[in-house]
Amino acid sequence: MPETGGYLDRVYDVDTPEAMRVFYDDWAETYDAELAANGFGSPARVAAALARFSPDRDAPVLDFACGTGLSGAALVQEGFGCIDGVDISEGMLAQARRKGIYRRLWRMKPGGAIGAEPGVYAAITAVAAISPGAAPADLIAPLIDLLPRCGLFALTLNDYAIEQGYLDPIDGAVAQGECELLMRERGGHFPTIGLGSTVLVLRRL
Repeated sequence: MPETGGYLDRVYDVDTPEAMRVFYDDWAETYDAELAANGFGSPARVAAALARFSPDRDAPVLDFACGTGLSGAALVQEGFGCIDGVDISEGMLAQARRKGIYRRLWRMKPGGAIGAEPGVYAAITAVAAISPGAAPADLIAPLIDLLPRCGLFALTLNDYAIEQGYLDPIDGAVAQGECELLMRERGGHFPTIGLGSTVLVLRRL
């Protein structure tokens, strides 16, 4: 196993937006190696789920909290060709730029606006992005609001997030008729530490 600094052991303890930005900046250089060493399965699972329901893989996709671009690379593998990314960490974005797969990348301020116009993206992904140690559950509603009618939202919620009520905004959006739930499937997230994640795909109504 490569020497990676053990950031994964500490990420779920980061508790403020600014501390999170610094943490991910510090992690950026070794992020891909550490996640690969821990069997990170969620990017491929989300990309495959989105491909299953997407009518047009040339339509623009927003990769929310794109990190170093692992999620974007998985989308490319599924045939998606127009991907933008946003993240709070400039260090992570620098790594994503090196992959050469994004049309556009930008940094949002921790706790600030996402910076995308409503209706622009046919789909939004959030892979390992909304959980303790990452974005809060209250970003789910603004992400749904960015979608046009019939737009797709594909995301993961890890086991910690589900235990802490991160499903509530999704259940609320479905109950209020804002979205329909197309898929909900639990699978591997970080197998080496026994942590799973649930992939969900929503369609905006």
